[in-house]
Amino acid sequence: MTAIERVARRVRHDLKFRLLEVRTVERLTPGMTRVTLGGAELAGFTSAAHDDHVKLFFPSPGQEKPVMPTVGPQGLVFADGVPRPAARDYTPRRYDAAAHALTIDFALHGEGVATRWAEQARPGHVLGVGGPRGSFVVPDDFDWYLLAGDETALPAIGRRLEELPAGAHALAVIEVADAGEEQCFESRAGIDALWLHRNGSPPGAASRLVKAVADIALPRGSGYAWVAAEADAAKALRRHLVEERGLAKTRVRAAAYWKRGASAVHETYDA
Repeated sequence: MTAIERVARRVRHDLKFRLLEVRTVERLTPGMTRVTLGGAELAGFTSAAHDDHVKLFFPSPGQEKPVMPTVGPQGLVFADGVPRPAARDYTPRRYDAAAHALTIDFALHGEGVATRWAEQARPGHVLGVGGPRGSFVVPDDFDWYLLAGDETALPAIGRRLEELPAGAHALAVIEVADAGEEQCFESRAGIDALWLHRNGSPPGAASRLVKAVADIALPRGSGYAWVAAEADAAKALRRHLVEERGLAKTRVRAAAYWKRGASAVHETYDA
């Protein structure tokens, strides 16, 4: 397989907005809730990569369902006279086209709108979903993959591990609150997983993930690294992998899934 054939590619999707109904709610761990959404409007839904993100639109207080935007010539158009729905980016954890079912995992932390909604979600509740707008598709034939992040990255890491083909080799470094937040994944790939437990220390410390990754001996051959965490941690991990471990910039994809002191943050670091 040549280097040209191992180039990640961007795939664009038609932007669609959907109103979906909660089918099931499952508490995976004390800090993670899985919500499965369904409905006929899921027809045509496409998610081609493990780190895709959809925009979730939450009902405003007193509403049964959010008032969704439409797409106009100048971008999104929101209805006049009603509050704009709060919106957050989330990973499509799993999509079953035959069952018209979309699964979203919610990391429960803080007092944000998404956490409040997920903690109160029940079958029959309605949630708005927009996108994904596109996918960043990484080939499945690298010699190895490194996946690193905190619990906000866990849905994407879990999806990637479950989707990798037989014969693939993945190293996963995952920071969570404690041992009770660890998850099990069914995968055809060979997985070496390292769980980091904060055990009461605050999340977002860049040094914790960077040290753990620095202590790992990367396998031989051509590899690809994917990182998602708090903004400073994600940037520090990318810098370590490129500057100290010698990975090509095109072989490291890093993203901030949250930022200390801010809300609704989703940034990608490619430079």
